Amino acid sequence: MLKIGIYGGTFSPPHLGHVNAARCALEYLALDKLLFVPTALPPHKELPPGSPTPEQRAAMTRIAADQVGCPERVETAELELHRPGPSYTADTLRALRTRYPDGELWVLMGSDMFLTLQDWHAPEEIMALAGICAFDRTQAGCDRLEEQADYLRERYHAKVEILPLDGRIEVSSTQLRAKLAAGGGGEGLSPAVYGYILLHRLYGTQADLKHLNEEDLRCCSYSMIRAKRIPHIHGTEEEAVRLAQHWGACETDARRAGILHDCTKYLSLKEQLDLCRKYHVELDELEEQAVKLLHSKTGACIARYVFGENDDIYNAIFWHTTGKANMTCLEKILYLADYIEPNRDFPGVEELRALAYQDLDAAMLRGLEMSIRDLTQRGVSVHRHTMEARNWFDTKLHTKT
Repeated sequence: MLKIGIYGGTFSPPHLGHVNAARCALEYLALDKLLFVPTALPPHKELPPGSPTPEQRAAMTRIAADQVGCPERVETAELELHRPGPSYTADTLRALRTRYPDGELWVLMGSDMFLTLQDWHAPEEIMALAGICAFDRTQAGCDRLEEQADYLRERYHAKVEILPLDGRIEVSSTQLRAKLAAGGGGEGLSPAVYGYILLHRLYGTQADLKHLNEEDLRCCSYSMIRAKRIPHIHGTEEEAVRLAQHWGACETDARRAGILHDCTKYLSLKEQLDLCRKYHVELDELEEQAVKLLHSKTGACIARYVFGENDDIYNAIFWHTTGKANMTCLEKILYLADYIEPNRDFPGVEELRALAYQDLDAAMLRGLEMSIRDLTQRGVSVHRHTMEARNWFDTKLHTKT
């Protein structure tokens, strides 16, 4: 029997308190699945004027759910967004009971909601369909929660759990929205959610995307990818800076290229092709069909046209997947940083890391040869630019000797 947690709310925005509560509920209740359920039209309150659309709140909720760190157990269910009228929990539970007829359902909620549960729409049905798990965010309110739990058990025969939150994170959505409008608020959000807010100028934020500092640029990049990719992005950024320091390249350009190099990694083939058409990127026959070859090109376009990055950064990102003949120092640095960053673990990576700080061109040749061999063994077509790059570096190194 699946044990399923249902965590509903406006999530405007989904903050670190929500993420922490979800993590605690997963462990405390031993949930097999946790569903974040953003409301379309909350029945208990009006959303402030200028609030994000339901679709934008759902997008932020998906990002926050991904930050919980259990993608196989945590997801966002958007069934309330597609249902007209107020988003009543009883209706949602009824739909989920149909979807999971043998599941054990648990509704997760904050203490304020829990203390007024008997005033909700169809409370009897809610407590008949699901158990109730209330988050205890402050020790001071514990007695009131226990009294309410006893009342609900007696009045509705409810199944109730009070969950003390570890590492309590006190975040008020109202105060957070005010801070965001005033130019702050990032401390209450995961970097990826904050980046989404900056990108879409939500809650009165007015970020100049073409002149972001590195911290905000990092947040925007993280908002465009999956959480599991963040260690690689960060590793590539830091490795690119170390290589730039060693070889006398621009450290700022290396850092910003590293931050953005995979920002479009998770776009579909259609989305990749649409961006290439939008920014007039010419593609060959192989690129039209191989989605893995496109994120470097679309990422470069986002870096240039959305974030205002210079041509050196654009070109470094553009060529970091295939490589090409006669690469610049920064282009080689990003290609190799992506290949050898500390999270990479494959046969020969330690030798390649050492070589990258001894002879940049020899490291490029080694990396290209390793890539060609790997692709060939897996039956994947090698792009012509990769072959041209290998031949160019091979000729250059042989000419040296």
